[in-house]
Amino acid sequence: LGINVRFADAEDPENFKKAADEKTRAFFCESCSNPALQICDLEAISSHARDLGLPLIVDSTFSTPYLCKPFEYGADIVVSSLTKWVGGHGVVLGGIIVDGGKFNWKGGNHPLYDEPDQSYGGMRWGHDLPDELAPLAYKLRALTVPLRNLGACISPDNSWSVLQGIETLSLRMERHCENAQKVAEHLEAHEKVAWVRYPGLPTDPQHEKSKKYLKGKGGAMVVFGIKSNDPTSSGKTFIDSLQLLSHVANVGDARSLAIHPTTTTHSQMSAEELRAAGVPPEMVRLSIGIETIDDIIFDLDQALAKV
Repeated sequence: LGINVRFADAEDPENFKKAADEKTRAFFCESCSNPALQICDLEAISSHARDLGLPLIVDSTFSTPYLCKPFEYGADIVVSSLTKWVGGHGVVLGGIIVDGGKFNWKGGNHPLYDEPDQSYGGMRWGHDLPDELAPLAYKLRALTVPLRNLGACISPDNSWSVLQGIETLSLRMERHCENAQKVAEHLEAHEKVAWVRYPGLPTDPQHEKSKKYLKGKGGAMVVFGIKSNDPTSSGKTFIDSLQLLSHVANVGDARSLAIHPTTTTHSQMSAEELRAAGVPPEMVRLSIGIETIDDIIFDLDQALAKV
């Protein structure tokens, strides 16, 4: 597609501006990153984007619309997986694009909206729409050109399942966050755990930002490191020993899920690449579900006892 990506350390929002040049078309970030659970300062990043006449696109999958509303902090477009917490039960495949309808697409930085689209009679999407539709230029083009060319259309059955999940999103997220907080606190005091990352912990480097961007909650994900002389082998043993938690690469299910990235999703990366990606060999990623908290903690303890 001729698209190049430059990565920027989101811990300092200035890095986005430093990485941009005359060919940059947008800033993209996660509200809460996977798997490091880094919370982006959306307000600061969006400010830099506006200075350059660029839209900010935010992936809000890990925060969900219940915990964070990126439009309130200057985001222009929000994207999210519907497979995760929004659907909530791990039974659908889907995603969503939400256009905030406030970005000026005729500012001169986006040729796709400035130049005539010959497949639509020479329409210039950023210029030729009537005034009442002009704020929806991005949405209308997405619903026509990419949809036509790429076929990104969710099935009716998946849509129906997602709608059922949305009805209970607020209730489920409260339980997810409550359980995850207790799991993080338990693991932080566990003798076989080297470190814990969870924004809801006062000791976590993202804790202050969680107060602003996650309603003061920590979310549903907990990441921790197993204390071991052979973390790769111990991570595998831990996962194999779990009885309640499912070994699944997905997140956001009503059930609790666990994965050891080094031996699964990131297994083809070298040790140096893993460190650079923020995925040390001892890392275990937990997606905490809505089961009884005592059952979740019991399962974690019995698996850690075998490491």
